[in-house]
Parts: sequence; structure tokens; C-alpha cells
Amino acid sequence: MSWHARLDLNYQRDDALRRSIARFSHQGPLRILQSLYPEGDAVCHNVLIHPPGGLVGGDTLDIEVRAARGSHGLVTTPGASRFYRSEGESAVQRTRLVLEDGARLEWLPLEAICYSACRAENRLRIEAAPGAELIGWDVAALGLPGAGQPFERGSLLQHIEAPGVWLERGLIDAADARLLASPLGLAGQRCLASLFFVAGSPIERSRREAALDIARNLAESAGARVAAGATSPHDELVVLRVLAPVVEPAMLLLRQVWGAWRQALWQMPASTPRIWAM
Repeated sequence: MSWHARLDLNYQRDDALRRSIARFSHQGPLRILQSLYPEGDAVCHNVLIHPPGGLVGGDTLDIEVRAARGSHGLVTTPGASRFYRSEGESAVQRTRLVLEDGARLEWLPLEAICYSACRAENRLRIEAAPGAELIGWDVAALGLPGAGQPFERGSLLQHIEAPGVWLERGLIDAADARLLASPLGLAGQRCLASLFFVAGSPIERSRREAALDIARNLAESAGARVAAGATSPHDELVVLRVLAPVVEPAMLLLRQVWGAWRQALWQMPASTPRIWAM
């Protein structure tokens, strides 16, 4: 039996209280836990949970997050999502992030683990109005190398899009030895990650250069366990791409850059979601 679950999460700003407030509705096994305010009323932290813990062939998760004008939301997850083995249909996660003028959103889910023989599709669409800004990441792990379960069969279709600004789409097939092993591909690495700053208006040159310098300096200091590069292919985008043998060094780098970007771009210290320490 396949599951089709949907979550709609809406952030609004209550001007009287000077507070960002989250409201949500859902169908199927997707939930948002209680809103938290570890850094004051301006930023609303939420944890997205999927009680089944993973997806099999035929399962679909549809997630839509909207940030109204002036609101600031942060969304994370309590653990990795999982794409399990499938002999038939694909398992699909579709996420749409919509930001109105002046909104800020942080999309920080933990990694998606692609088990051997999975048929996974992971789609992310970002729509930012002028004046809106988003910091987010996407992390995928192929197999469980630490448990002796390599990614030997199956595929991952990865799609990240900010219409008119950025489009990345790729199919990683376990049978494609050249892609997985080549220095021009994954070079034998099994974790691929992207951290991105997306704006609805052109980012001032000084801010873009500051974001690039931060990402490059921290990537260099991460050492040989990760391969990383930061670029700004559009004046509304800065992106850091990371390859690593396992999730931990990639995620450590992403968290470091996220915290430094928050300080440099928004003049806000990193407020680590409480769930990450549990």
C-alpha cells in the first residue's frame, strides 16, 4: 500500500506582537511539531516529521511552505529521510517554497538516504518575490557505506529549481560507473550536498562576494575530507556544492557556512535548532 501525504505550512507576521506565526494543514502522515522561538519572536522554528520514517515505491510526499510578507520561518527535520528499495514505481518527494516580499525562510532538512535498489525522485522549487531571501540546503547520501551497504542498484533523480534563476537536474544511476567514479562526476564520493542563498532581487555585489569568501574559506579549512566549490551563477543566487565520502563532514561544513552566512547576510547569529542536539 502506497502513501500520499501533503503538508501546507504558512508563516505570517503578526505586526501587533512582532511575531512570526506558523499555521499548517496536512493530509496523511506529515506533521509539524510545536512552534519554538529560541531566538525571540521574530523567527519561528518548526520541525517537520514524517512518522513512517521513509518512502517506498509509489509513496509521494508533497510539501508546500509559504512565508508571508515580513515573516521569518526556519524548518528542519528530526532525522534523515529515507528512500527504500523499490522494484516498481518511484518514491517521490516534492517541495515548493514560496516567499512573499520581505520574507525570510530557512530550509534545513537533514539528509535523504538513498538505499540500494531505490527509485527516488527529490524535487525542490523555490519561488522568491522581490525583497525575499532564503537560505537552504539539500543533502543526499547514496547507500550506507559505514554499514557495508553500498549503492549498487537503483537511481536518484534530483531536481532543484528557482524559476528564471537556477535549474539543476540530474539522474544518478547506480549502474553508471563513469558518473559515480570519474573525477568529472562524483569521484567515488557518496554524499552530495548543496547550500544556497536565493534572493528575489539582485544581491548587492558586496554581499555576494562576502558570501562566496565565507564559503570558500570554510571549505578550504575543512581539509581533504570534502571537495567543495562556491559560485554565483546568477545575481540572485550563491551556491556551495559539496562532495564527501559520508554525510558527517559535508553536513558539518554546511552548518558552519549557514551560520556564517546568517551573520554576514542577515546580521543574525546562528541559532542551532534544538532537535539537532538530541
